[in-house]
Amino acid sequence: MGGRIRFTKLSGSGNDFIFIDNRDRRFDADKMADFVRKVCRRGLSVGADGLMFIEPSRRADFKWRFFNSDGSEAEMCGNGSRCAVRFARELGMVKDRASIETLAGVVEAVITGNRVKVRLTPPADFRQGIRAELPGRTAVLDFLNTGVPHAVEFVPDVERAAVREDGRRIRFHPVFAPAGANANFCQAAGPRLLRLRTYERGVEDETLACGTGAVASAVLAATRGLVEPPVDVQVRSGEVLTIHFTGRGSEVREVHMEGDTRLVYEGEMTEEASL
Repeated sequence: MGGRIRFTKLSGSGNDFIFIDNRDRRFDADKMADFVRKVCRRGLSVGADGLMFIEPSRRADFKWRFFNSDGSEAEMCGNGSRCAVRFARELGMVKDRASIETLAGVVEAVITGNRVKVRLTPPADFRQGIRAELPGRTAVLDFLNTGVPHAVEFVPDVERAAVREDGRRIRFHPVFAPAGANANFCQAAGPRLLRLRTYERGVEDETLACGTGAVASAVLAATRGLVEPPVDVQVRSGEVLTIHFTGRGSEVREVHMEGDTRLVYEGEMTEEASL
């Protein structure tokens, strides 16, 4: 991976990602994780929540290899999938519809301008009322796997949630071992509105948005009778994701997430970006 490397930076509701066209397979798969850890460092390199290599697929329009900023490869990323579709359109690979091969299955999408609506694989492993002991209190959590595992705590005021401290404790709590879980703090703010903050596994910090967390929170909130679909989820960046679905709990189907995408810039990394 020597020499200059072309890349594109995209943002989906505040989640920012580096995209690299790897259709020619020039990147060695064994070296991807280390490369991602280095170039996702903010202040020292390009900086991002994650990096995606776009590759050919026999099952879909294209395939991604998606890595969190810590170099761990993830099964799914909601906002990342929307940005991937936008990137594929910029490359001329797709037009107004697209399909992506991910580790969580094939994800389908519809593109309208810069707005992308993705159909996600059905959620799994629905659980309610999980009690997790934290310093000074007991958190009552609901859980749903929306391609990646999510724990959700419903709180009266999301602005007062200890996202970094309690988020990290929930993310690594033994009740979710060995894989761990993303930790979401969610406030019902209206009959179709949630406010959400998320501590993301793999980033190991609060992020400005989390698409699969928004989906998990919307489904779990509706199951508790707090909202009705379609649900608008306002994330930390202030952007809004709209979540569509039918059913409740373990019977949820037809899950779609939509929101804006933003092509921030295109450029080249020098070899110093991955030192």
